[in-house]
Amino acid sequence: MKKLFLMLSFVVIMNVQAQERPKLVVGIVVDQMKMEYLYRFSDDFSANGFKRLMNKGYVFHNAHFNYMPTYTAPGHASIYTGTTPSVNGIVGNEWFSRKLGKSMYCTDDASVKTIGEGSEKEGAMSPKNLLSTTITDELRLGTNFNGKVIGMSLKDRGAILPAGHFANWAFWFSSTGAFISSTFYGEKLPDWVTQFNNEKNYLPYINNGWSLLKPAADYNESLPDDNPYEGKLYNCEKPVFPYNLKEMYDKNDAGVMRSTPFGNNLLADFAKKAIEKEALGKDNVTDFLTVSFSSTDYVGHILGPRSMELQDTYLRLDLTIADFLDYLDKTVGKDNYLLFLTADHACAENAAHLKDHKYDVKNIPSKDIFKSLKEFSTTAFGVNLVVEYSNFNVYLNKELIKTKGLELVKVKQDFKAFLMSQEQVKKVYTEEDILASTGNDFYLNFIANGYDVTQNGDLVVLDKPGYIEYGATGTSHGTPYAYDTHAPLLFYGWKIKPGESFDKKEITQIAPTLALKLKIEMPNGTESKVLEEVLQEK
Repeated sequence: MKKLFLMLSFVVIMNVQAQERPKLVVGIVVDQMKMEYLYRFSDDFSANGFKRLMNKGYVFHNAHFNYMPTYTAPGHASIYTGTTPSVNGIVGNEWFSRKLGKSMYCTDDASVKTIGEGSEKEGAMSPKNLLSTTITDELRLGTNFNGKVIGMSLKDRGAILPAGHFANWAFWFSSTGAFISSTFYGEKLPDWVTQFNNEKNYLPYINNGWSLLKPAADYNESLPDDNPYEGKLYNCEKPVFPYNLKEMYDKNDAGVMRSTPFGNNLLADFAKKAIEKEALGKDNVTDFLTVSFSSTDYVGHILGPRSMELQDTYLRLDLTIADFLDYLDKTVGKDNYLLFLTADHACAENAAHLKDHKYDVKNIPSKDIFKSLKEFSTTAFGVNLVVEYSNFNVYLNKELIKTKGLELVKVKQDFKAFLMSQEQVKKVYTEEDILASTGNDFYLNFIANGYDVTQNGDLVVLDKPGYIEYGATGTSHGTPYAYDTHAPLLFYGWKIKPGESFDKKEITQIAPTLALKLKIEMPNGTESKVLEEVLQEK
């Protein structure tokens, strides 16, 4: 009798725990997605994709990143750590390392090796450069490492950084067409991943090519198919539909998938396979799946935010998300998963497009800025004192400055004065300005939040609104202006009360909110500001 009582008590406890936490958390990041796309393309979305999330979930219409630079790696790191690059250490996709004397990539790790069909460089990656824990790390700790965490993306950084330090696996796409990983996670790929790769699931998408999903007349929210603000996919003759992806593939490799909407489809196929084969959400211990859709970023960079290609990519992603939600309903259960969707950054309008409509801005490639800095240095000091210009940071050669008997503070001020004379520059902050920030300068706060004193430059440049450090076609991002910081933020599923908020929120509030929702420890670098609206359970 006593034994039966203990067994019943155990079942009751497990059921209570199941009610306190969802069986699966799904984090979706859409690379380079503006909140405005949810409005602009709304009439052409299906009822069961983005609209389902917005109508049946909780929508934060005014969510923003709170640091600069607004790039992919800092975005993913900040979403999942609940803190900014000044704390989590991911200050760019790549940045100049003072210690190494050369540029380093955000997830580089020479101590690990590629597993799977990828080059040595493609797989030598891990989260070792991430300095704080993630919400996924805290889930692993909070479940005594019984809850599974798997991260995936076409981009290595989009898979690795969200999955955190303790992930079971992170998978990313290789130019061979296979999903790969590194020995940081294991000695060989799981059998199901190898099987998925052997099936070459990308080939049907390549062979079918890329045509418009809907009649051309439906794309009236975009510019004409062939316009001067678009770049060209893989040096095609014209940026117009239909695209012969087979021809591009034959001349290049499977990496062409990244710059088409079908990269998102392939990733969703892979995500569903992971849920099935890893049995995610199948028991009462919460699992976490992070999915970062990257094709939107590639298409946006090349073709721009007003292209028909970009709109078509989002219309197709809408259907992909609808299908994925249906899959979750059937395999995990409608009331058993908690899902959030956001972006790692938004993007600017193409500067030439704005200029042609009488807004006097322009694009200035960062390599041209670097060149002008070196020319100024040689003229002013007789020698080039600039080691690097990247991510809006100017790195000076302090050893050479000392050897030449120059005063560092005076050198910085001279460079600052030169930069302030440039057309695109609004303000320049020295390292001293940033470290002495009082919080009264709105944009300095963004820069300070993105500044790690051991990794960033001697000066940081704030361009004027509308100017873009990029080429003449397509678009980019990186500034603290709303067009780069304003991202979608949607919560859906387990114990999420439908609703909406127009109050300003910060993306770094996602992770600590999830921690309270899941009743686990918050990531160790977070400021602990939360989204109270999604903590009010229905």
